[in-house]
Amino acid sequence: MSNATSEIAPPEFPQKLGHPRPLWMLFMSEFWERFAFYGIRWAMVLYVVAKFYHGAATGEKPANELYGAYLALVYAGAIFGGYVADKIIGYQRSTLLGAVIMACGFFMISIEDPNVFKLGLATIIVGNGMFKPVISTLVGKLYAQSDVRRDSGFTIFYMGINLGAMLAPLATQQLAQTVFGTDAMPAYKMVFIAAGVGMLISLTWFWFGRKQLKGIGAPLPHQSMQRVGLVLLGGALIGIPTFYFLLTIDAKWLQAILFALFIGPAFMLLAEGVREGKVARDKVVAMLLIFAFNILFWMFFEQAGSSFNFLADKIVNRNLGGWEFPVAWFQSVNSVAIIGFAPVLAWLWVRMGKRSPSISRKFGLGLLFNGLAFLLLMVALSRLLDPGTGKIPFWTLIMVYVIQSVGELCLSPIGLSMTTKLAPPRLTGFAMGAWFLSVSIGNNLSGIFAGWVSGEGGMTVQSASAGYSFGFWALLISGGLLFLIAPLINKLMHGVK
Repeated sequence: MSNATSEIAPPEFPQKLGHPRPLWMLFMSEFWERFAFYGIRWAMVLYVVAKFYHGAATGEKPANELYGAYLALVYAGAIFGGYVADKIIGYQRSTLLGAVIMACGFFMISIEDPNVFKLGLATIIVGNGMFKPVISTLVGKLYAQSDVRRDSGFTIFYMGINLGAMLAPLATQQLAQTVFGTDAMPAYKMVFIAAGVGMLISLTWFWFGRKQLKGIGAPLPHQSMQRVGLVLLGGALIGIPTFYFLLTIDAKWLQAILFALFIGPAFMLLAEGVREGKVARDKVVAMLLIFAFNILFWMFFEQAGSSFNFLADKIVNRNLGGWEFPVAWFQSVNSVAIIGFAPVLAWLWVRMGKRSPSISRKFGLGLLFNGLAFLLLMVALSRLLDPGTGKIPFWTLIMVYVIQSVGELCLSPIGLSMTTKLAPPRLTGFAMGAWFLSVSIGNNLSGIFAGWVSGEGGMTVQSASAGYSFGFWALLISGGLLFLIAPLINKLMHGVK
């Protein structure tokens, strides 16, 4: 929407706990959407191997690559969601339609057929693209730009994301391995059905709660219901088949396509920077350099849904005094750590004041903390291996997730903010697209890397040790390099903090 429109003062809302009442409705809608999204994270690669490769370890590599491709396309698909909401059907209808499409996708992946499974993933990608970026935009529209509660409101909303992500693996694991299945034979389809139900709850919550928004995000007069039908038709005939095709091709071909998509916005941003003058050009160069390091961060960070699941299942000693810690529950550690450490780091940056690290050095810290997590795995796999069980201690993987979470907090929260500050004003949308594409490229590379860690015959101590050692050195070198060139990047930013 135009700047003039976005700067209109929001309506007067009833207050609840010091914030506009609709914030809590959006909080719960996002909670259930994230419950659905993260509820399948632990089960996806294990399910693919169990059902489509009959439990053979040779299925780990393609399962990892499929997960990486799915995650990459979720981010790539989000680029189009804002346009559909802004220009075609409005924010509220985009949220509702995205929720319906995502729910359909979650129910589809519960059908035990490899082609239907990929078709379901493609459906989730389309729905997520229409839902995820839009509901965050609605939160911003509840507050005036000058409202001092704005950052606090987004923090509360962010807690909804992490609470959903934290509780989902706990609940879906119980359904799959206690209520409807066993540890030896989990009922994975119940994980996906539960995710679909969670998405329907999110849809229902928003459907009945959207009146609280007092017209914010409501369709404009020219955005008729016919357009909703056209968007649905376009998603069914173009969006879903396209993403299905991209999920079926070799991961390296998908990587080439994502890089090609990234080059277009990058060149346009650079050309616009050159046109606007030296300062704008320098800012674009700094932004693109940060994007390159961002790709590396997500390539190694996003092992949680792929290789770390196989590590937890096969090489981590999860026996705690006769009780076995479920593989799924490791997925909740990141959210617990984010909730615990986010206020601490936020306080620390404020406390440090002018001594607070620059944007580039915060990114460098993110890479180095990520590298420390891989160093712990490298040490565990070489020196802490139990000779009797052939497994590493339980606490090591817990700490890997905690250390990675600190790295995420150093890097992820400032990415979008940095992009809006450094991009040429006329091409901020392209810059956001490039940011999401950098994350997307990193996520697809994470699947390729995870496939390499598992190897052709499935994960072993040797293959995991070799792969994670490479991850450590790659992150250490890239993080160290970013610290070394930080003064140059800061100079190119021309005072942007």
